[in-house]
Amino acid sequence: MNQHPLLRLTNINTYYGSIHILQDVNIEVFEGEIVCLLGGNASGKSTTLKTILGLVKPVSGAVEFRGEAVHERSTSYRVERGLAVVPENRRIFGAMTVMENLLMGAYLRSDPDGIREDLDRLLVLFPRLKERLKQAGGTLSGGEQQMLAMARALMSRPKLLLMDEPSMGLAPLLVEQNFQIIQEINRQGTTIFVVEQNANMALSIAHRGYVLQTGRIVLADRAGNLLNNELMRKAYLGR
Repeated sequence: MNQHPLLRLTNINTYYGSIHILQDVNIEVFEGEIVCLLGGNASGKSTTLKTILGLVKPVSGAVEFRGEAVHERSTSYRVERGLAVVPENRRIFGAMTVMENLLMGAYLRSDPDGIREDLDRLLVLFPRLKERLKQAGGTLSGGEQQMLAMARALMSRPKLLLMDEPSMGLAPLLVEQNFQIIQEINRQGTTIFVVEQNANMALSIAHRGYVLQTGRIVLADRAGNLLNNELMRKAYLGR
């Protein structure tokens, strides 16, 4: 593992008006990892993701990506540097075909051979999409839209894939399939940061995890240790 984090948040403090949302948040993600950020509603998970993407600007603290301080940089600059996001509720382009959605993910790239190679690889990973390339994205099932949102983000060949609540709104069987795919994407070389309420599922595939509670990191450990942590078991794991 590279000793320098791919992503580092240092003492991040953010406010919405006078409300202190994130309080001295510190997170590191190293190349090759799956790291999950866990917490209930209103814990600050979405604000953390928006801070990484540059949609929310911290009042103090630093966001570093690939060794560079980016907290003063635009969202588009961070995306060009290699961030990609699978947003909450998918947010695919419903009127566009599956193929058009996928090609939108590669809009910053200028390597047609590489784009074709990635498209072929992703259609092996997501065979359901291959069957529906000419179908409008909005006509896909929820699970298929989630696959499309993941594949679209991966078409940018990201250095870090951010995932916002990938289990939301999906049936339990689809959630399990989804997380198996996330694990396979990681095996193929993509570093992943997952924001998720489903602690059991996220920790089953992650290398490390952080637990956010009312804007503060209250636990940070290897995933296996968090699964066996008494506080985690009572508060988040339902056992």
